[in-house]
Amino acid sequence: MPIDPVVYNYICSEMRYPANAVIIEEGAKGDWVYVVLEGQVKVKKETPKGFVVIDTLSEGEIFGEVAFLEGEGAGRSATVMAAEGTVRIGILDKEQLIKEYSLMSPTLKAIMRSLPIKVRETTQRICAALVAGK
Repeated sequence: MPIDPVVYNYICSEMRYPANAVIIEEGAKGDWVYVVLEGQVKVKKETPKGFVVIDTLSEGEIFGEVAFLEGEGAGRSATVMAAEGTVRIGILDKEQLIKEYSLMSPTLKAIMRSLPIKVRETTQRICAALVAGK
């Protein structure tokens, strides 16, 4: 997916990660939001039977938004690791995102706050099905 030009306006820094490097660790505190600029990342969830890959993200895809939308103190919902080769990640300007989020109507904020709950629930169901072999 090509990177939306609007997203470029939010990138405040970039990082490079070698293959298999952890970018976000499940359970860790943090509310930065990231965009894949080059390469791919794997989103993994820990289960009783080990890690399960729940998604592979490519150029233009955003991750880290669940903890951002849940607010400070939220734990990361999954581990994100660099896949093959070097991966280049853009870190989005958290202050700019917070500023724009604060301008939203209370109704839209309530809708946005419900999204991470649904993402977490869906991820748990997918992992349970994968572990069960369905």
